Amino acid sequence: MRQLLASLVLGGASLAVHAQTSDIARMEPPFWWAGMQHAQVQLMVYGDKIADLDPSLAYPGVRIASVTRTPNRNYLFIDLALDPKVKPGSFDIAFKGAGRTASYTYRLLEREAGSAERQGFSSKDAIYQIMPDRFANGAPSNDSVDGMPDRLDRKGGLGRHGGDIKGIIDRLDYVAGLGFTQLWPTPLVENNMPGYSYHGYAATDLYKIDPRYGSNEDFKRLSQEAKKHGIGIIQDVVLSHIGSQHWWMKDLPAPDWINYTDKFVPTQHYHTAVQDPYGSKEDADNFTRGWFVKSMPDMNQSNPLVANYLIQNNIWWIEYAGLSGLRIDTFGYSDKAFLGEYTKRLMAEYPNLNLVGEEWSTKVPVVAYWQRGKQNFDGFQAYTPSLMDFPVAEAMRKALADKKGGNVFTDVYETLSLDYLYPEPGNLVLFADNHDMSRIYSEVGEDFDKYRMAMIFMMTAPRIPQFYTGDEILMTSAVGERNDATYRTPFPGGWAGDKVDAFAGVGLTTKQRTAQDFVRKLANWRKGQPVIHHGKMMHYGPQDNTWVYFRYNDEKKVLVAFNNNAKEMSLDVDRFREMLSGVAGGTDALTGKTYDLREKLVLAPRAAIVLELDAPR
Repeated sequence: MRQLLASLVLGGASLAVHAQTSDIARMEPPFWWAGMQHAQVQLMVYGDKIADLDPSLAYPGVRIASVTRTPNRNYLFIDLALDPKVKPGSFDIAFKGAGRTASYTYRLLEREAGSAERQGFSSKDAIYQIMPDRFANGAPSNDSVDGMPDRLDRKGGLGRHGGDIKGIIDRLDYVAGLGFTQLWPTPLVENNMPGYSYHGYAATDLYKIDPRYGSNEDFKRLSQEAKKHGIGIIQDVVLSHIGSQHWWMKDLPAPDWINYTDKFVPTQHYHTAVQDPYGSKEDADNFTRGWFVKSMPDMNQSNPLVANYLIQNNIWWIEYAGLSGLRIDTFGYSDKAFLGEYTKRLMAEYPNLNLVGEEWSTKVPVVAYWQRGKQNFDGFQAYTPSLMDFPVAEAMRKALADKKGGNVFTDVYETLSLDYLYPEPGNLVLFADNHDMSRIYSEVGEDFDKYRMAMIFMMTAPRIPQFYTGDEILMTSAVGERNDATYRTPFPGGWAGDKVDAFAGVGLTTKQRTAQDFVRKLANWRKGQPVIHHGKMMHYGPQDNTWVYFRYNDEKKVLVAFNNNAKEMSLDVDRFREMLSGVAGGTDALTGKTYDLREKLVLAPRAAIVLELDAPR
């Protein structure tokens, strides 16, 4: 049985190991906070025949509301009722019965000032996504860890490369300098799997940072240091499944803790099955209960103990690490009723937080179904502020990858026109690629002009932009069939001895430096543009392989235009008179070039421009 963490950090001060007897191997959550909005916390106690004992405690403002036992006598679930005015402090939970005694010193910590009112990421932000194992190695001493079989292997695309939390902290200046205000690392919790563990999506301990990345304290320090750089941390969480080597799997808390416990039943990925008015229960159950692969057991969130454990775990990390939001992997694969309660509980605890769910579908109604405020035909309601905008992302990727030369922007235009289906379209997260997709530069055939179009669209559309590390230096990948190894190559300069150091701009090609400077200028420009953050949008139907839209508010107008032709295009500005009435011209925010808009908008071949318009006369 694994022991509790050796130390925990609160406000920079180290806390000693919780006092406990050998009968208690685990207590989760390991501590909690006074003054939380939800007035209960459920403790999972794990130890040899611990359910044979009865718990008791004596602390003002805390009482045992209920005790739940499962068929596995090694688990005991204790619901603590917390008075809203309970004071932070420590108290002993005593366990007695069957001629045995045990005890555990539990802690209620003081919340940081303003914790409940924390501001989550929003449309004023730009997100920089990294895979920690492939970003930067700050502490080579933790590249391989005793007792963890998946050790350092930089030769293969599926092995661990050694990137860690210290490497991220050491490169925060780079991220901030690029102009990004939020950082999304893929999961950092322990993945003690036999192999292929670097991605982080097969957790083996949901309360522990993987020691090959660092410690819980290191993760908290990352959040604190990031804040000093004007950057928030978005934690990547997985609700639907765990890793097959999770400590539960050796001794399940209950027979129904995992779906299809006795056999592997793969999901068929019927995303629409849980929304389909004609759908079968069999298909809906398979979608939410089926496993991704044999190594990722699917959680049974219809079990209230499982559901509460996952909700509390996510709240614990938000509070402990000072997070600005969560990215929720494989969102729709979870039980629907659970998702409603999960999102409701988190948003009640942190009303200004943001949660972005991954619903990988190109169908707008499928994605919109999960956003808060959506009035669904079946009465279901989630409280998820944000979703990943796969429909628009995929439309733009296909448009720019098109080799036929047609009116390629039509699908993007028409997909955006469906924004009325979302209660909060401006709260969606838009991206050009991510760790599960081919690199955008490769997707567009390494065409730099089309790459610029993708970046400008992502940064000027009415969305929250999310960037994938390495795109600023034109990193490439395989295209076509999925090839994770090529999507997730190490960032050059993150390892001692790298001949190219993209962090310092050393060894890059001229085109790579141009791309890096372009992204830096674009992201930093966007950072100071309320008209892009919160302004309205007006777009015009694509014509002759060109597309024009405007972002505007009462103070400012910005024109964004694309020409996907190999020749210059001259557009009659009379078509845009709703936006250009009285406007004589504008200045490209990225190049400084001025444009006369009194009669024509002249676009160079393969152009993507962002014009800050002159005030109307």
